[in-house]
Amino acid sequence: MKLIIQIPCYNEELTLPKTLHDLPQRLPGIDKIEFLVVDDGSSDRTAEVARELGVQHVVRFTRNRGLAAAFVAGLEAALRAGADIIVNTDADNQYCGEDVARLVQPILEGKADIVVGDRGVADLEYFSPAKRLLQTMGSKVVEWAAGIPIPDATSGFRAFTREAALRLTVLGEYSYTLETLIQAGARRMAVVYVPVRTNPQTRRSRLIRSLSSFLAISAVTILRFYAMYRPLRVFLTAGATMLIVGLALGVRFLYFYSTGRGGGHIQSLILAAILIIVSFQICLIGLIADLVRLNRKLLEEVLCRIREVDFASGDGRKGANAA
Repeated sequence: MKLIIQIPCYNEELTLPKTLHDLPQRLPGIDKIEFLVVDDGSSDRTAEVARELGVQHVVRFTRNRGLAAAFVAGLEAALRAGADIIVNTDADNQYCGEDVARLVQPILEGKADIVVGDRGVADLEYFSPAKRLLQTMGSKVVEWAAGIPIPDATSGFRAFTREAALRLTVLGEYSYTLETLIQAGARRMAVVYVPVRTNPQTRRSRLIRSLSSFLAISAVTILRFYAMYRPLRVFLTAGATMLIVGLALGVRFLYFYSTGRGGGHIQSLILAAILIIVSFQICLIGLIADLVRLNRKLLEEVLCRIREVDFASGDGRKGANAA
């Protein structure tokens, strides 16, 4: 059983040594542990420091491409290197390295496809009260969208089985945390949360520049991927809402018409007709979107099989070093 711990990095030459030092070298049930650093176009010596510290796999981008791209590149490199389990952690040493054992245990026991570290966001001391509240509320929204229990939606401390990593497709450019959970729920993957510890904050988050921008991006991400994986529910709900409003206006007009006062309510009749017509159109769009979803599901299955062959070709376990 081979475990690869991947660390997406952007200008982390100062924090990377501490992060690597805290990660485990041996774990029960794991035959081999290797490390993989994804240098997301750093302008400092992140990649050089990683190699100096003995990191077995280093993937380096020539320019900054964002956390989502770095995460995907790490998964692909780990799969090519023959990982049976992949753990993702942050380079700023936010998470306690010893808790990698907690993450991989449910996978070793065959109870999970994905394991996520629960930081207990409602009680984190270095989160402001407003951020704690928003994190808690946001997790509840993602839980509703994914259809699975999610106490900490934005935690990046995660473990994946090889099969789960092969099936994940990250389309967003900002982050992977919300999208992968909604995707896992739609695909009925077994997602388990385990409590993890966090270390004192070393720097401000580079991903969350302001609460307003974070909220806007998160809302768009949730809506986009919920509609992508459950389009029929989204469009039928919107169509049914318009239909109910249109019928209500139509009944209102009929009431006034039956009492001889319909002449002044022609606008209600016109609006009711428009809403009813639009509602049927939205429902038809929902049916088409659901057919597209089924087609995408088939394409994703084909992509998964292609990845299996690609990442296993030539034993696919020759390494993932890139300049």
